[in-house]
Amino acid sequence: MSVGDTDRRFMAAAIRLARRNLGLTSTNPSVGTLIVRDDGAGPRIVGRGITAIGGRPHAEAEALAEAGDRARGATAYVTLEPCAHHGRTPPCAEALVRAGIARVVGAAADPDPRVSGKGYAILEAGEIDVATGVLANGASDMLSGYLTRSVKKRPEVTLKLAVSSDGMIGCKGEGQVAITGPVSRRQVHRIRAESDAILVGIGTAQADDPELTCRLPGLERRSPIRIILDRDARLSPTSKLAASARDTPVLLATAIDADPGRRATLEGLGVGFIACEEHEGRIALPEFLEDLAARGVLTLLVEGGAETARHFLAEGLVDRLVLFVGLQAIGDGGIASPVDPAAIPNGFRLLRRDVFGADVCFEYVRTDGCSLES
Repeated sequence: MSVGDTDRRFMAAAIRLARRNLGLTSTNPSVGTLIVRDDGAGPRIVGRGITAIGGRPHAEAEALAEAGDRARGATAYVTLEPCAHHGRTPPCAEALVRAGIARVVGAAADPDPRVSGKGYAILEAGEIDVATGVLANGASDMLSGYLTRSVKKRPEVTLKLAVSSDGMIGCKGEGQVAITGPVSRRQVHRIRAESDAILVGIGTAQADDPELTCRLPGLERRSPIRIILDRDARLSPTSKLAASARDTPVLLATAIDADPGRRATLEGLGVGFIACEEHEGRIALPEFLEDLAARGVLTLLVEGGAETARHFLAEGLVDRLVLFVGLQAIGDGGIASPVDPAAIPNGFRLLRRDVFGADVCFEYVRTDGCSLES
């Protein structure tokens, strides 16, 4: 079926709508759906839907409920192929047929074998005209956490680093060092708000005593699960992370033989634990990420420090690099960044370059990522 500028415009709007619930839909992806009809005065939106917080209801059901009878004969724009399997609710593809939708425009393909191709087949069997792959790359980029989990059975991993002009990420023995400005820092909090979980190593947790929350006004409740790679459960009970564990979840990734006394103290403060396998005396990251995926984590933001970043890079587990580069130089005593724009690992391509105040942000994605077009 032919696709025009109007289709691309409404699909772009559906993708923007879907961003609203990133990081809030658990094992389900944040999908956007628009129901659009034209009664002779030009196309207009009569139904909007986004995957609800917690993953249910699905976006199609929400949009159809808002559109009501106006859905009959209309066009549905969906950012991901409508589901085709029976779960807690009937398949969204069948709901679109029952509602009398005349045409469906889809963006990203769904790699889930319960859905892949089957959702569109249901629509076509119901005599609905179907166009697929419209702005698929944009939709896939937004859905990359879900697609990565479906294909690789682990969360999508984003490594975020603030890098000084001379390639450093901090200064030895000085804790947190301000490398970038306030605009960049707000962007980092926006990324946190769209992530399911955030991770640092115990070295960073001890040196910086971070909160790892989203502190943008009005978005505080969107703070991700906070995870510390802490083989021996060394997190201080007086740390900001432990003190706030009952407000925003904290998980320690520890070895099975971690000190039971320290563990009991932290558990009493509300800290949770993931008992992890080890490899050469360290947490085995591939198995750990599989455990996170089983818990419903789609996206993991890794914020440091240098050792943790190198570990993820060496294992080939980084899907996305976000580098905020500031004007400040750190000089002697600086901690070298494991990666910077002048030395990007093989297998990554530049996705976008943004300017935030005096800082420049470079975002790279793996060239073998999960951008799926029909």
